[in-house]
Amino acid sequence: MTFAQEARYNMPSRPKGRKPDARLRVLLLETSPETQALIASELEHIGLPVHCIRVDSEAAFVGSLRSLAPDLILATPNLPGFDATAALRAAQALRPTAPVIVVAEALDHQTAVTCLRAGAEDVLLTGSLRRLGPITRRALAVRQPLKRLTRRQLEVLRLVSEGRTTREIAERMKVSAKTVETHRGAMTKRLGIREVARQVRYAVRVGLVPAGDPAEGVLRSKPDEEEDLVREGDQAAA
Repeated sequence: MTFAQEARYNMPSRPKGRKPDARLRVLLLETSPETQALIASELEHIGLPVHCIRVDSEAAFVGSLRSLAPDLILATPNLPGFDATAALRAAQALRPTAPVIVVAEALDHQTAVTCLRAGAEDVLLTGSLRRLGPITRRALAVRQPLKRLTRRQLEVLRLVSEGRTTREIAERMKVSAKTVETHRGAMTKRLGIREVARQVRYAVRVGLVPAGDPAEGVLRSKPDEEEDLVREGDQAAA
């Protein structure tokens, strides 16, 4: 059973009675506490106070996706037995609104491409952590429209972007075709992106759908188009 099949968008919700925490919740899949300290320092340096949890195993990572409900996920690409692509699959199933940034001391070209095509926001060397702040701000901004969607609407967006028909989506979600159309209309309105092609590009851009799989040939959005997508979403929320 895949993470997506198991989770069915069972995204964690904040327990009732817990006071809102203004800090950025960061989940770090990494063995080094020194790297954790550097990352926290870099984000706080640009005005992003963080609550950073470091884990170094699959079980701890999946558990923290549910309990922490991270805003940002950072992952090493070469953790023994649980690499960055596996972490991406888990994150996409359990916390699809959170960007995943791959951080490594060294990274070969093929691994970098594989991670990006699997849905990573970016890849970053520990020697270039000064880029982490701008990357994080951009990643959070472009995903802001996702926070307006319900779990069902997120699922519809993903399935539409995979090229599924209304009937196929209804069968997958075990609801009627009419219910799917209702979710789809609400998703379109809240997301603020009306054209299906642009919805697909947006889903790929934020990692809901891996680039080229199954939407073969769909690549990450260009910066100018990315700004248009965010602007459309902001106008829809106004």
